[in-house]
Amino acid sequence: DVVPRLATSGSFLFGGAGLGSGIAALEAVTKRPCTWATAQYLSYARLGERLDIDVTVAVEGSSVTQGRAVCRVGDREVLTVNAALGDRDFDASGQFVQMPSTVPPDKSRPRTLRAAHANSIMEALDMRIAKGRDLEELDGTPSDGRTIMWVRIKSLVDGLDAPALGILGDFVPMAAGQALGLRAGGNSLDNTVRFARLVPTDWVLLDIQVESVQRGFAHGTIQMFAQDGSLLATASQSCIARKWKN
Repeated sequence: DVVPRLATSGSFLFGGAGLGSGIAALEAVTKRPCTWATAQYLSYARLGERLDIDVTVAVEGSSVTQGRAVCRVGDREVLTVNAALGDRDFDASGQFVQMPSTVPPDKSRPRTLRAAHANSIMEALDMRIAKGRDLEELDGTPSDGRTIMWVRIKSLVDGLDAPALGILGDFVPMAAGQALGLRAGGNSLDNTVRFARLVPTDWVLLDIQVESVQRGFAHGTIQMFAQDGSLLATASQSCIARKWKN
């Protein structure tokens, strides 16, 4: 069911929570860890509605399974998740991007929430701004498009997993407002997450780069790092840009 801790300020399912649900269902059915997943958001699941997830395994190989999860409310398709899952033995590895040098979570400024964020997923997250502006500082002056933010899921008990990173990959809309210098955000059209290596971490650093806001749409990417600097995942996203009403 869509409950407040999974919902947006508009009282419908947070896109990243939908992607995370699809990933969780695919991992449960295939018994393999997700390496890549993309969601296309087609409709809304409103607060109190039940989301049913239908998993199809399209191809199952010796090390990689490809499948999709179609998420519906009744007969209405809300989102579709396509994914590749599995692990492979390979005798080389490396990380070729570095976590930005920034202040730790306990030295970063808590993100100020709007009144509309009450009883939404934003209250389930602890967010600390390392690079970005507070609400009253959004004066219409554009930034360089980069926002850096520490995030912790308050209710996470068993450690960070791929579904949780699916949630955290849905912050390009917030960063679009930061880039424009406006009290603005957006509705997600899609979200793609590529998983690197999961390591234990309490906080995740989101290094968000909004690349373009044109024709009413915002596009951006996110690199997600553990506190020790390990790259957990990358995400890319497009959204419908909207100014906030309050």
